[in-house]
Amino acid sequence: MNQDDGEGPFFNPAPRISAVALPGGSQVVIVDDVLLDPQGLVEWAGSRRFHAPAFPYPGVIAAGPKALSQRLLDFFTQHVRSRLGARRTLEHDVRLSMVCTPPASLEPRQWQCHRDRVSMDPAILYVGSVLYLFRDPALGGTSFYMPRQPPRETDRIVADSQLLDAGAFAARYGLQAGYMDGGNAYFDCVARVPAAWNRMILYDAGFFHSGDVGQPERLTADPATARLTLNAFFSCRRKAR
Repeated sequence: MNQDDGEGPFFNPAPRISAVALPGGSQVVIVDDVLLDPQGLVEWAGSRRFHAPAFPYPGVIAAGPKALSQRLLDFFTQHVRSRLGARRTLEHDVRLSMVCTPPASLEPRQWQCHRDRVSMDPAILYVGSVLYLFRDPALGGTSFYMPRQPPRETDRIVADSQLLDAGAFAARYGLQAGYMDGGNAYFDCVARVPAAWNRMILYDAGFFHSGDVGQPERLTADPATARLTLNAFFSCRRKAR
C-alpha cells in the first residue's frame, strides 16, 4: 500500500476497543487491530529518513504519512474522541518515532515520566496516542503515573530535570540515568498497558506517563526491528459539563 496516495481505508472499520481506568476519572482507550495493513506502514517507515528532534525525545522521528494522518483524524472522531470527553478537534499532528537512545545518554528529564502537553484552559483537552508497530512485546508498552508529592514539589522536580545537569539532578533526587520502569520515590505507577502488534492507545496528554523500556539493550534504529511507533497528538474542545 502506498501510504501517501490516499487510496485504501487504512483503518479497520470494526476495531476492538477497550479501556483502562486512571485516577481522577480519566482513562486510556485501547484500540486493537487498528490498521488494516500495519506491515505496510512498517515497510514505508523503512524508506524514510529519521532524525533527532528539537524536543527531548529519546530517539529519532520522521513525518507521518499525509494520507494516513487525515484518516487517523477521521478514525479518532468516529471511535475515540467522545470516550475521552472531547467534542471537537482543533488540530492534530502525526509522526513516526523510534526510541533508541542508550540509557547512559539520557537527559535527566528523560529519566522519569512526563506529560506531553498540559492545558491551561479548562475547555481544552490535549490527547496523545501511540500505535505500536513492533511484534516484540519486550520492547515495552506504556505506563501511567501519579505524583507522590504535592503539585508544587512535582513542578520543582520537573523544572529541575530540565535545568540541572545529570550529576546535580542525581545528587538532589537520588535518581540515576535510565528509562523509567515502574514507580520511584516521586511517582506511583497506577496503570500499565502492554505493547501489542497493531495496538493503539489514546489518553489525556496531561497525565504523567512513560514508555516501558525495561530491556533497552533490545532497542535499535532499524524500523524493521525497532520500537517503532506512530505517535499522534490532538487538540480538542472538551464536552460541556
